[in-house]
Amino acid sequence: MEKILFISNIAKKVGSFSIASLEAAKECGMQFHMAANWNQAGDEQIQADEKKYNVRIHNIPLARSPYSLANIKGLKQLINVIKEENIDYIHCNTPVGGLIGRLAGKKCKVKKVIYQAHGFHFYKGAPFKNWLLYYPVERWLAHYTDAIITINNEDYERAKKFRLRNRGKVYYVPGVGIDISQYPSDRQNRMEKRKELGLGKNDIALISMGDLIERKNYPVAIKAIAEVGNSKLHYYICGQGPDEEELVSLAEKLGVKNQIHFLGYRTDIKELLQAADIFLFTTLQEGLSRSLMEAMASGLPCIASRIRGNTDLLNDSNGGILCNSIDDYKKAIEKLVKEPTIRKQMSLNNLEAIQRYSVGEISKKIEVVYTSVIYGGDKS
Repeated sequence: MEKILFISNIAKKVGSFSIASLEAAKECGMQFHMAANWNQAGDEQIQADEKKYNVRIHNIPLARSPYSLANIKGLKQLINVIKEENIDYIHCNTPVGGLIGRLAGKKCKVKKVIYQAHGFHFYKGAPFKNWLLYYPVERWLAHYTDAIITINNEDYERAKKFRLRNRGKVYYVPGVGIDISQYPSDRQNRMEKRKELGLGKNDIALISMGDLIERKNYPVAIKAIAEVGNSKLHYYICGQGPDEEELVSLAEKLGVKNQIHFLGYRTDIKELLQAADIFLFTTLQEGLSRSLMEAMASGLPCIASRIRGNTDLLNDSNGGILCNSIDDYKKAIEKLVKEPTIRKQMSLNNLEAIQRYSVGEISKKIEVVYTSVIYGGDKS
């Protein structure tokens, strides 16, 4: 049986990031191996996942930063794994996994190397230093890559200009897949969670999820809500991060302290999405946002930044409004607050559109990539 090694960066368990690829590999009759930094998982979790999913897991001490010297040690260990396990193919992910995986693939003369880019660091509007640092490296690594998978259209068009090994191809696969069954609509649960949050019958709840960092651009969301000037609006932010104190101060300064709710780390995201009325997403950079897809799967109308990934999801679904400025966000919020029929239609549009991003659909697309790259389009 041929073996494929799925390389990422940090892993805590076998989950949504790898499930679609795992299922695709099984359909192709390959043994699935996984390599990442599993230190946060522990031996018990690793053994349980190996048994449950019938995979082999290799704990490689990779660091998040591509500049960390720890990755040199990780590269050496990865090379040993490839040689000892006689790995036939590599499917590497994330900037660090993509770098280490392709260097190891070249060193070990692996038959085929696939790189899945979850959002290039060089993109329209990216800082110049990103283009200076990351773009040349990606063009260079493309020479050791037989196929590139991109998860949004902007990256797809850019990657098609790279020169891949053996005239390799670029594929568009929208994300890693979302388990839609995990986002049911239950009216009773919605009302119970709204009561828990202190929401009244006429209140409108907006929600965001993500680390409290500069990239998520939360000040714009808070300023937009302040400019709307509607005391019935309540904005719930799920996440932790270094910017929390600054954001709390901004809400106080703008007079919306009682409308901006910092919920911290939550384990009930699905229930909170169910209780909300609108998803607000002011992020500056994404590949293809999982949180936006989760909102769509929950049937929420979405107000989001006009950036790559977001444009893919919302232009395809007609399930939200894309914005460029604080004034855009203000007008979008006012529109959806005043017109519940539009919210309802966007909700229905998103519930339909998200089907294309399910784990099952993405697994089929990954299987097509594997079949094309590894078997030349014919598994037989």
